[in-house]
Amino acid sequence: MIKLKGWFGPYLAMAVRLGLMLLLYTFLRLGFYGFNASQFPQVAVGELLFMLAGGVKFDIVALLYINILYILLESIPVPFKYSLKYSQVKKWVFVITNSIGVALNLVDFAYYPFTLKRTTGTVFSQFSNEENILKLFLDFGLEYWYLILLFGVIVWGIIKLYDLISVERPVVINWKFYSVHLGMLLLVAFLFVGGVRGGWAHSTRPITLSNAGDYVKSPEEMNIVLNTPFSILKTLKAVTLKEQHFYSEEELNKIYPVIHHPKDSSSFKKLNVVVLILESFGKEHIGFFNKELDNGSYKGYTPFLDSLIQQSYTFTRSYANGRKSIDALPSVITGVPSIGEPFVLSIYSGNKTTSLAKLLADEGYETSFFHGAPNGSMGFSAYMQLAGIQHYYGKNEYNNDSDFDGMWGIWDEPFMQYMAKEMDQMKEPFFSSFFSLSSHHPFKVPDQFAGKFPKGTLPLHEPLGYADYALKRFFETASKSPWYQNTLFVICADHASMSHFKEYNTMPNSFAIPIVFYYPGGDLKGVSDKLVQQIDIMPTVLNFLHYDKPYFSFGFDAFSPDRNNFVVSNIGNIYNFFKGDYFMTYGNQEVTSLYNLKEDKFLNNDLKGKSPLVQDSLLKDLEAFMQQYNNRMIHNKLVAD
Repeated sequence: MIKLKGWFGPYLAMAVRLGLMLLLYTFLRLGFYGFNASQFPQVAVGELLFMLAGGVKFDIVALLYINILYILLESIPVPFKYSLKYSQVKKWVFVITNSIGVALNLVDFAYYPFTLKRTTGTVFSQFSNEENILKLFLDFGLEYWYLILLFGVIVWGIIKLYDLISVERPVVINWKFYSVHLGMLLLVAFLFVGGVRGGWAHSTRPITLSNAGDYVKSPEEMNIVLNTPFSILKTLKAVTLKEQHFYSEEELNKIYPVIHHPKDSSSFKKLNVVVLILESFGKEHIGFFNKELDNGSYKGYTPFLDSLIQQSYTFTRSYANGRKSIDALPSVITGVPSIGEPFVLSIYSGNKTTSLAKLLADEGYETSFFHGAPNGSMGFSAYMQLAGIQHYYGKNEYNNDSDFDGMWGIWDEPFMQYMAKEMDQMKEPFFSSFFSLSSHHPFKVPDQFAGKFPKGTLPLHEPLGYADYALKRFFETASKSPWYQNTLFVICADHASMSHFKEYNTMPNSFAIPIVFYYPGGDLKGVSDKLVQQIDIMPTVLNFLHYDKPYFSFGFDAFSPDRNNFVVSNIGNIYNFFKGDYFMTYGNQEVTSLYNLKEDKFLNNDLKGKSPLVQDSLLKDLEAFMQQYNNRMIHNKLVAD
């Protein structure tokens, strides 16, 4: 045991203990990278070392916030802080708070492949309505038992290392003692402020997530530099957008119009509209889009969807606007992407919006939404209320727990059959949307389907096969209904997820999803290489129906031949922007990278600063998007004037 004597003993002990925690966080960062190395195939050893060094800055911030109570207890200028009881309080405050920080980091060892980002403060709101939260934690703990074991070992180590250092009470406590300790308290406060801000200069802005970009080549690598407590702490406070004024209103509406007007005088075609959002159906897993993988032998895991796509209209370059399920619904149904944080959890979620459901309901449509989870899960029911959905069908309405998967909700196959039967009772025209759930962690299929679907190379592949089968059964049932031929089906994923092939281990392709339009009563068939995103679904559907009134959407009509679309997403305050053959990232008010995806699909040749005309063209459109998005969110202008 190391015994520290004198008036400076508490501060030396605190410095040593926090220093050891800083070293531990570096090892946790290495563990995070090692656990998810396949997600970062381009990182060289030298680059990793640079990221480890850069990560110390973010670890200091996290550790200072986590240990704020311990630091205060250790620093206050009072003599009783040397007593046994007070020392025990300090010890357990240190152990408990730092154990929480360690646990949060370990969670992302396993959770990162599903979100491709460090966990943020929105996780608390995202799971606040889950009825089976304890079951989720138990299942996670059972599957990743080795992380719990590692957590226990680390906590034991923290306790032992804490006990290695003891502080002895000074023999003399007089006015000099109080003077020195008061001075040390002020010094600690000064160091604390500088540490959490990332510096003391007046021009230094408080360190945030995007600062990790200083240590990486591509945005996804920022997750190596960051740590999970930092990510959560920096996103607990609601994101407040700032007004942008890159262009005059006239220029802005020419560059990027968000009020859509009817383009022809054809009468409104009142087709039924059914939007099917499939959990984690990233484009990688669909054979139709990947005929060149595995030297041309790749079949994928969705044989029915492959066959349906051949009778549909689809796109080879289609993307999600977010990385989470909670991002997908506003993008698809309302045409509003999430920037900074999920739209439905933001301070702007109360803004007046339009949606496919609202606009079609005004035209006499009956509207509904189907999701087999317990009502309230993921906040979907609340959002659908805001989106103008008249009828919500969840686990409660299904009312048969014998088909409960034991985790998330009703298995997809029986629930989609239930949906088809409910649609038979609806008055045409109707709008219905569905969100699947079986192709999700813990990656199980019903017992009666064990061994029926290929296991593949990822845990996700078997349940994807089951979800594809559920989709097939739905269409078999629906095709016998009188409303089927008069229905436009839209099929897309909520987001991409786990990946196996290196072609999809890139930031652009981590957003790649299918977007498919199927109209059995018409000749809507084909494949386009046009850029398309989730927020384009709403204007595409409305224009296909010849909707005859102005409406608001951040997206474009994917079928329109007169516009070269762009695609935008935002992760960790970094914009991802696609236009033409190019992919650009933007953060801290500057372009951070630029790639030609047609010539450089693995992002080896950064064109930032090397192709000024291209860069300026993309930046012009991105600035127009930011101005429209921020200003309209701030001033609650998300509907047609």
